[in-house]
Amino acid sequence: MEITLRRHIHLEHDGKLLLLYVDGTGPAIPRTGRTTWEGGEFLIRLPTPIEAADLGLTWTEKRRNNFRLGNDEHEIIIALPNISWPENWAWKDAVISDSAVDPVARESVYRTLHRVVSKVIIQNSKNEILLAKVRRGFFTGCWTLPGGFVDYSEHPRTGATREAKEELGLNITIADPKSECGEEIPGVDGALIQQAIFGENGLNWLSFTYHTMMDIDATQIIPKDDEIEKVEWYSLEAALEVAVSAFDIEAIRRVMENEDQ
Repeated sequence: MEITLRRHIHLEHDGKLLLLYVDGTGPAIPRTGRTTWEGGEFLIRLPTPIEAADLGLTWTEKRRNNFRLGNDEHEIIIALPNISWPENWAWKDAVISDSAVDPVARESVYRTLHRVVSKVIIQNSKNEILLAKVRRGFFTGCWTLPGGFVDYSEHPRTGATREAKEELGLNITIADPKSECGEEIPGVDGALIQQAIFGENGLNWLSFTYHTMMDIDATQIIPKDDEIEKVEWYSLEAALEVAVSAFDIEAIRRVMENEDQ
C-alpha cells in the first residue's frame, strides 16, 4: 500500500492557531461541541506552508513533528508566526471540541500539550538515594527515581509525595518554603524543572524533581507489586550509572554538584 507524505504548518501564537476551511479560505474558527455536519469531509484543517506564505505570513520554525494517520504520513512544521497577536485566529483549546476539525490538526494540538511528571530524590544519611526498578510504563525493567504523572488539578510537589506513597508506601515530606501547596514547610525542596521533546513524534514533557531526606532500610519498603519490582539504595555515582531517564540523570547530577560545593 502506497503511503503519502502530507506537509502542514502549525502556526501558533499566544494560544491562537491558524486554521483554514477545506477550500483554503480562512481563518477558520472551530465550533465547540459540533458532532454532525453536512458532507463527508472535515470542514477545518491546518494550512500547508505554501498556503500560509500566500497569506503573506512568515514564521520562525521551532521543530518538525512526524506521525502517521491511516495511510498517510504527516510532517507538521511547528512555528511561531512573525506577527502581533492574531486576534481572528482560532483558540487552540477549541480545536479538540469540534469533530469537524481534521484529525491531523487535533493530533498536532494534542502533541504540543505538556505531559507533566513529578519525581523525588529520597536521600539518606549515608549520602545514598533510593531508586525503584519499574515493572511497567516507559522504563519497564529500568531503575528510576520514584514518581510518575501529575494528576489533574494537582501540584507537582503533591504529586511527588503521592507517588512515593503509592509506589513505595513511604510517607515523605518535601519542603514547601513558599507555601505553594498550603501550609509552609521550612527547608529546601531542591526543585528542578526540566522540559524536553524526545524523538520525532513531538510529545512534550515537563518534569519536576524534588529532594527530601529519609533513613529507612530498603528491606522495610514494600513497593506496589504490579508497578515496582524492587527498590535499592544507590550511591550517587552508582545511581548515575544505572539511571536511564534523561530527567533523572540531570537531577542526580545536580545533587552531586551540590555535594561538591
